[in-house]
Amino acid sequence: MEQYHILLAEDDPDFGNLLQQYLQMTGYRVTWVKDGEEALKVFTQNSFDICVLDVMMPKKDGFTLAEDIINENPEIPFVFLTARKLKEDKLKGLKLGADDYIVKPFDADELVLRLKNIIKRSSNTVTKVIKEETIQIGKYTFNQRRLELIFDGEVQQLTEKEANLILFLFEHKNQMLKREEILKEVWKNEDYFSGRSMDVFISRLRKYFKKDSAISIESSRGIGLEFKVS
Repeated sequence: MEQYHILLAEDDPDFGNLLQQYLQMTGYRVTWVKDGEEALKVFTQNSFDICVLDVMMPKKDGFTLAEDIINENPEIPFVFLTARKLKEDKLKGLKLGADDYIVKPFDADELVLRLKNIIKRSSNTVTKVIKEETIQIGKYTFNQRRLELIFDGEVQQLTEKEANLILFLFEHKNQMLKREEILKEVWKNEDYFSGRSMDVFISRLRKYFKKDSAISIESSRGIGLEFKVS
């Protein structure tokens, strides 16, 4: 059985030690660090499958740490742990691309299950493979292998999830897609958190495609989305 490697960044010594032991008991390999600066250093020197980041940490908070980690590896899945229930914090985590946002106290078994599901999704991110390496979408060239969206020589580097979303939308262009269909196919989940995450990704794609007026992503409230390419 493959042993997945977790980076745990948690400054509370009692909670961190307990969580590390529990995760190790359930079969994970865990590297536990106690502040954001140490976490970034360890991340750059090792290979991890997922990061579990406390929001409130000394030297570098979890949000700043997540931004630095994304710069190093935009594909690494990560979740936030926090004692704060502020909606603003949760939205900030979503905008950074977090796969989950877990409020303390929480059930350890639930955390393990969530991590397992996230790792499973991230290790199977390519939903469909089509023969062509590049696809023409209006005036854009989409290189699915290199994760690039190119317009007039300018390259927009994509994450795998952005590329998968573009591919799915393009395969169903000019037809209404229910939100649940998109969530099932790209996020493998239909919960509230995944829905808000999808909204963030759709906003990004609208910005990426804005240079071609023949392309639009139109929303129908309560129904779904349509990726229009004329």
